[in-house]
Amino acid sequence: MIFPVDFEKRLGFDQLRERLAQACLGEPGRRKVTDLVFQTHPPEIVRLLQLSHEALQLHQNGQSLPVVAYADPDPWRQALEVEGSYLELEDIAAAADGLKLVVTANAYLIRNATKYPTLGQLSLPAQTGKKMITRLRQVVGDDGKLKDNATPELSRVRKRLREEELRARRVADHILRQALENGWAPEGAHPTIRDGRLVVPLLAEHKRKIKGYLVDQSATGQTVFLEPADVLEANNDLRDLVLEERKEIIRILRDLTAFLRENAGELRDGFNLLAELDFLRAKTHLARDLEATMPAVKAGPALRWTQARHPLLFLSFRKRRPLIPLDVDLTPSDRFLLVSGPNAGGKSVCLKTVGLIQYMVQCGLLVPMTPDSEVGIFESIFLDIGDQQSIESDLSTYSSHLKNMATFIRDGSDRSLVLMDELGSGTDPNFGGGIAQAILEQLLQRGCWGLATTHYYNLKVFASHTPGIRNASMQFDTEKLMPLFRLEIGQPGSSFALEIAEKTGLSPETLKASERIIGRELIGLETLMKQVAEEKVKLADREAQVAAKETEMESLRQRYEALSEKLETQKKEILNRAKTEAATLLQETNREIEKTIRHIRENKAERQETRRVREGLRSLEKKVKPQPVKTPKPAGPLKPGDKVRIIGGEVTGTVLSVKGTAAVVQFGDLRSSVKTDRLVRSDSLPADPVRRSVSYAASNTRFSPQLDVRGMRAEELIPVLTRFMDDAVLFGMSEVSVLHGKGEGVLRQMVRDYLKRLKTVSDFRDEHADRGGAGITVVTMK
Repeated sequence: MIFPVDFEKRLGFDQLRERLAQACLGEPGRRKVTDLVFQTHPPEIVRLLQLSHEALQLHQNGQSLPVVAYADPDPWRQALEVEGSYLELEDIAAAADGLKLVVTANAYLIRNATKYPTLGQLSLPAQTGKKMITRLRQVVGDDGKLKDNATPELSRVRKRLREEELRARRVADHILRQALENGWAPEGAHPTIRDGRLVVPLLAEHKRKIKGYLVDQSATGQTVFLEPADVLEANNDLRDLVLEERKEIIRILRDLTAFLRENAGELRDGFNLLAELDFLRAKTHLARDLEATMPAVKAGPALRWTQARHPLLFLSFRKRRPLIPLDVDLTPSDRFLLVSGPNAGGKSVCLKTVGLIQYMVQCGLLVPMTPDSEVGIFESIFLDIGDQQSIESDLSTYSSHLKNMATFIRDGSDRSLVLMDELGSGTDPNFGGGIAQAILEQLLQRGCWGLATTHYYNLKVFASHTPGIRNASMQFDTEKLMPLFRLEIGQPGSSFALEIAEKTGLSPETLKASERIIGRELIGLETLMKQVAEEKVKLADREAQVAAKETEMESLRQRYEALSEKLETQKKEILNRAKTEAATLLQETNREIEKTIRHIRENKAERQETRRVREGLRSLEKKVKPQPVKTPKPAGPLKPGDKVRIIGGEVTGTVLSVKGTAAVVQFGDLRSSVKTDRLVRSDSLPADPVRRSVSYAASNTRFSPQLDVRGMRAEELIPVLTRFMDDAVLFGMSEVSVLHGKGEGVLRQMVRDYLKRLKTVSDFRDEHADRGGAGITVVTMK
């Protein structure tokens, strides 16, 4: 049950229905839109939603439903139902074109039934339409005309028609040439057809010069159209042949119509398939525009929505500004929501969003919310919203509201969704609030689900103490006095009446008088709700900041893991290369030893030759002997002020404090706690000859934001530039620069090619002309 009768208009569903109709390609599809109704059978609702979901998936995969513009078979019904009647040729041709589309669409559905099973269920038997197309195409060509060889009789008649037309045309051409030579006909005249007869045009004053019959004349009367006596017989023959042709065509059309009548069920099923696909195509376009999805569907009442957006507002705002979504959560234990808040804060929009989306779901339309949302199925939806005044029934707005409430209480159940806007308004607040509370009590007793908006404090108190109903509020910016359009469940909302009154310009004296009249207790409650609202907004802001930090930390973590993986890969590559070189060297050594032994044997160990061989082996020994690696020793006792480095690192820091086995070290702008056994004094490490050639020094306490690479070769540049950019990230630099000079621009190009590959670089540019111009590249870090 849907209440009231103008439910769709009040919520705006009629606008969505109009959009669907406009998106259809044919009248049968538009009739499907008209027939779209509210469903209560869960399996059917799931089937309709799944159809829309698969059609949307098809569109998102770059495909489309196999349907184009097609004819409406509805006007053919009478001819197909009455024996002996027949369809006109254009209708037969339209039927053939439609059946061809049916065969194509049906084959597509069958072919893709595994991937899109619900769409596949729409398919008809594989042979549907094929027999009819074969029969119709034997007679009707692709151009929609009857083929000359449709029947032997038609072929004979049309052949004679062509012959007679040619004979009559020759006679008329001969007569007209004579008339032109004698000046009896207008210049440029040619034979033409008037009233179905071949005639020649003549000047009116010469109409007696040629024997014949006047058939017509021009509007000015200066030209007459004469049927020459010599053409009369040919024209009569042509007229008889045309009648014969029409008679044969009607006979053929009767036969074809009878054939379609015999297969009317198959024809109806085929065009119903086209209408269904056309309707699905329109629903897909709407879902695409709404960015809609298919939520989880529960057989009974349920309403747990995430990021739900009002469909009409979303369509209206999407190109101008974002629409703030709603999270709505109703459960069997808390199935009613009482929404309060300031005027123009979005309470009515919230209520309309719930009503419109729930109605869309039960009409089989995809809805704008996240796919992890859960929607339920209600047997009835009751709506009370807007001006309900009825002049015909002599009812005021409030009386109409009460009449609606009586219907809700009488017909509502635990499978009903009740939506009430500004509950209790329209009469004396002292009575309206009490009546509204009694209505809520009755609805809760009947197990109804729903949502109501209100300003009454007694309803807010009732909702905070009564099982089955919860308070909710539309958030408000207390500093700017602007609505935030965010639904907050769990706390009642303040009307912010005094704040809004102050903003509009009421004097402080008037506001103080208002507070005195309202009373301290009510003012205190209003203040408390306002403070809660402010704390909610601040908490939401803090949560957003924390989420942003977490996102940033996750990005850094991923970057670290990627760098660690890269280093591990490089390590394996270096080890593999070293092993390969060692194996090669070992093979070379073995060959030398074997060669030496063989040489000694051949020369019978003569002293001079033996000495020469030994010198060769000593040379080989020096070649394969590993070079000693100077391993830095731990720094030992440290004190504040010592300059140290981390073992294996290149950045020098200053010891700030030492506690036990850990020291706090300042590395530029970064302060870190490091185990003392991982530290080495800076002066105990050998200087890197490559790093000495650059102007910035990692051994400095602070990082220098400029790197000088002038005069470097390609193999020197990239390692130095890599370390420099890594240090820039380590020290959190927002901007650095690379001094490469102008020259021929080779270094400049290498530097910029390298920077383009770095994800940590936001942008780079030439330095200002006064400070080096194209000789310096300024790098902006992310």
